[in-house]
Amino acid sequence: MAPVAPRSGDAIFASVERVNAELFTLTYGAIVRQLLTDLEEVEEVNKQLDQMGYNIGIRLIDEFLAKSNVSRCVDFKETAEVIAKVGFKMFLGVTASVTNWDADGMSCSLILEDNPLVDFVELPDTCQGLYYCNILSGVIRGALEMVSMKTEVTWVRDMLRGDDAFELQVKLLKQVSEEYPYKDDEYSEV
Repeated sequence: MAPVAPRSGDAIFASVERVNAELFTLTYGAIVRQLLTDLEEVEEVNKQLDQMGYNIGIRLIDEFLAKSNVSRCVDFKETAEVIAKVGFKMFLGVTASVTNWDADGMSCSLILEDNPLVDFVELPDTCQGLYYCNILSGVIRGALEMVSMKTEVTWVRDMLRGDDAFELQVKLLKQVSEEYPYKDDEYSEV
């Protein structure tokens, strides 16, 4: 039997069940608005959005791996490309470009020209410190942690703050080796 080829982001996006984009965008906006009301401090909202994203990411990676047929990436550069071209397309319907690699290949930027989370959004002056899409940084961080990559994900540019694109910096802090709870020879039959 021939191995199953990885599916492209477009192919996966076409076959995945979707929710109405406007409903998704407005629901996310309502969540952010409620957090602003409940927590009052913009920095606390940023932390909460990141934590929510992290919790989503640790679960979303299973669906991604099951539906994309992507095999283990050989390095961080390949992982970043898969996130940009397959992951973003699969879950948000957009792709990102991967740029600004540092010399040792441990940090890069994911640049989104289009971001469906910000349709209909204007930040008031009282929310200028808000990273409205901070949930995305948490999703990436959580998903990568589940595939043994400890990362730091931060916003560099944000169109809601007047920049020309959305840019996330993804920095690999360490590659965690997989640990198994037991050795195969410990439970061999006698």
